[in-house]
Amino acid sequence: MAHAKTHDYHLVEPSPWPIAGAAGAVTTAVGLLLWFHDITFWVFVVGAAILGYVMMSWWYDIVKEATFEGAHTPVVQVGLRFGMVLFIASEVMFFAAWFWAFYNASLFPTDAIGGVWPPPGIEVFDPFKLPLVNTIILLTSSTTVTWAHHALRHGDYRGLKIGLWITVLLGLAFTAIQITEYAEAAFSFGGNIYGATFFMATGFHGAHVIIGTIFLSVCLLRAHRGHFTPDHHFGLEAAAWYWHFVDVVWLFLFFSIYWWGGS
Repeated sequence: MAHAKTHDYHLVEPSPWPIAGAAGAVTTAVGLLLWFHDITFWVFVVGAAILGYVMMSWWYDIVKEATFEGAHTPVVQVGLRFGMVLFIASEVMFFAAWFWAFYNASLFPTDAIGGVWPPPGIEVFDPFKLPLVNTIILLTSSTTVTWAHHALRHGDYRGLKIGLWITVLLGLAFTAIQITEYAEAAFSFGGNIYGATFFMATGFHGAHVIIGTIFLSVCLLRAHRGHFTPDHHFGLEAAAWYWHFVDVVWLFLFFSIYWWGGS
């Protein structure tokens, strides 16, 4: 009893996952470099496997702390919300850099690319074909994840599951269409500023869609296991915030890069 908890804060137990995650990230990065230089593919596979294992193990520990040990008290949840807000703010700055690279090249085209934008010889995408379809998909998914969240807050667990299922499927559909679009691109990543800025901005956004889809899939699994309650579901709330952020970034991409930047 001398060590009984007398406060609402969460003192995290020592964990191997931060250092293991860092090792996996370094291995993955080195593996990508080796893969891009046609040396070997397997270092990347090992790094990705380490990251996958760390993510599953770390998520398991956090779910256990939040759902079964009661560690995520209202005071702790306030800190988690601030942390998620700061994380999304850092993501805004990340994408601002890629948008600025595109705007700098398009608003001030140099003589090296002919002084015009898009550069001569670049066949851009029609924004009202696949990009518009993906825009509709993401806007719809933003609606369904909001529906899932509101259903949970009102104790409608069936609506929660249906909303999450639809959102995850829409996220997968977006990724599939993005892959199709890349396969049909008439320009490449290297050799021109248009391809470099286009693929960096849309590619990182696509990576965020994949991450968000995984995030929501974990929430869907937890919903089926009954982990969420109307007053204790920050994991789902954070996933919804992240997904809305991904949607907003896509709207900027669609209007700036596909529509305005390609005209």
